[in-house]
Amino acid sequence: MTPKDIDLDHISEEQLLATRIGDLPISIGGTWLEECVKELYAELDAKGLVFHPECYLADEWLTPEGEVAIGIPFYLAHPALIRLERRMMLEAEGEGKLWCMQLLRHEAGHAFSYAYNLHKRREWQKVFGSSKEKYGNTYKFKPYSKSYVRHLDGFYAQYHPDEDFVETFAVWLTPDADWQKKYQGWKALDKLQFVDGLMSSIKGVKPLKPRGKKFWHHKNLTITLDKYYKKRYRHEEEEFPDFHDVQLEKIFTALTDEEWWAFKKDRPKNKEIMTAQELIREHSKNILNSIDRCTGERKYIISDLLKNIALRAKQLHMIVSQSQAVALMQLSVYVTSLTMNYVHTGWLRGTRKRT
Repeated sequence: MTPKDIDLDHISEEQLLATRIGDLPISIGGTWLEECVKELYAELDAKGLVFHPECYLADEWLTPEGEVAIGIPFYLAHPALIRLERRMMLEAEGEGKLWCMQLLRHEAGHAFSYAYNLHKRREWQKVFGSSKEKYGNTYKFKPYSKSYVRHLDGFYAQYHPDEDFVETFAVWLTPDADWQKKYQGWKALDKLQFVDGLMSSIKGVKPLKPRGKKFWHHKNLTITLDKYYKKRYRHEEEEFPDFHDVQLEKIFTALTDEEWWAFKKDRPKNKEIMTAQELIREHSKNILNSIDRCTGERKYIISDLLKNIALRAKQLHMIVSQSQAVALMQLSVYVTSLTMNYVHTGWLRGTRKRT
């Protein structure tokens, strides 16, 4: 199938997965993304900033280090691709105007930093730290810290000095954000006021680097959508619900839908048999405290892990068919191993698999 033959409005999923990304007949122009980009530029104009970062379709949200062009995921350019992204990855990052604008403002912060070399200024480094600090595979954050703004999910401002700046920039740029009031009493307010002054210093000033390279442009991607999603799944597998399935099936017993409803119906007669979710919830506090003491990991990390495991056990209709003591021991060993992996590598499964 040649690019001219591809009709995204009527193509089957099988045909779509066999299509190379570079052959997709998509662009920003004429789509809802074009309106989002125009809105971003209008927000910059309203602040007196003359630089408009160029936007293009890439394999993900990105502004490569040192570059000033913003990559927007190609799948957002057509409803069929958004549906496929949701089915394959559970969500389509940036779907909908609100989410898209949040990400565009974030990426614009990176573009401005590189276009004006803001991250190289001594006063910038005093406020945010060194931009040369290495990015880790993951990051550990303090959920209740008031030293950072809260823009994107996951307390992303705490990831790296660059992200601290661009998240602050994004909040500052957002219309009607009322950040002076919202962040009153927060240390993050000092950062917002600094960004306000920094942006005032470049009002009407042309960028040192107005244009940049467009890395991972969708037109240059020869990988098929099928291989693209297989690669992404391997890269992000611990974010998927089935990540725990293999180990949970060694500890608990999963019932079919019919068996589950029969079990629930006869539950008054079989009170001694617990569901896996009930067992986890009943003993989660003891498991959490025990693992916290032996690993030193923060409790909210372990708590979230236990909640995710309990939810997955519920989805799989799992019951405790062996001794509760044995099941608890096996569960504790599993959660401890995941936690230790996270402590040493930043990943629950240990080192990231090669793709």
